[in-house]
Amino acid sequence: MRFQAIPTEIVRAYQAGGADANGQVPERGVSDGGGNPCRHCLGMIPKGAGMLVLAHRPFPSLQPYAEVGPIFLCAEVCDAGGGQALPAILASPDYIVRGYGADDRIVYGTGGVVATASIPGRAEELFADARVTYLHVRSARNNCYQCRIDR
Repeated sequence: MRFQAIPTEIVRAYQAGGADANGQVPERGVSDGGGNPCRHCLGMIPKGAGMLVLAHRPFPSLQPYAEVGPIFLCAEVCDAGGGQALPAILASPDYIVRGYGADDRIVYGTGGVVATASIPGRAEELFADARVTYLHVRSARNNCYQCRIDR
């Protein structure tokens, strides 16, 4: 199991002013240091650092289950985060963990709110279902995309 950031080539396009999922240029701002998780380095954007706010669709193509939502990214180049350990951006007490099939559609019955420390165990349970190809970790309060988990 591996936590995955948004792919670097997509992030670099956003950082260069490329259009987001809504066809808009990412908004530029300054982090207040209080909860601006970068979906690329998978860390919190430090107070005073430049950040981007944009609409992202973490799916390869348009289809009914391809949700679009707001995310933050470091405005400056950052290294991709990820690995087997829980990423620093997962700092809330709980998250939605949901399974998706090879067709990039929700596998019904897999979604639920999970305590942050229990995410790895829940991921292992969900990956035991052959229909599940990957998982999303999303905010339990706002449904914002945080990261992806692959086998």
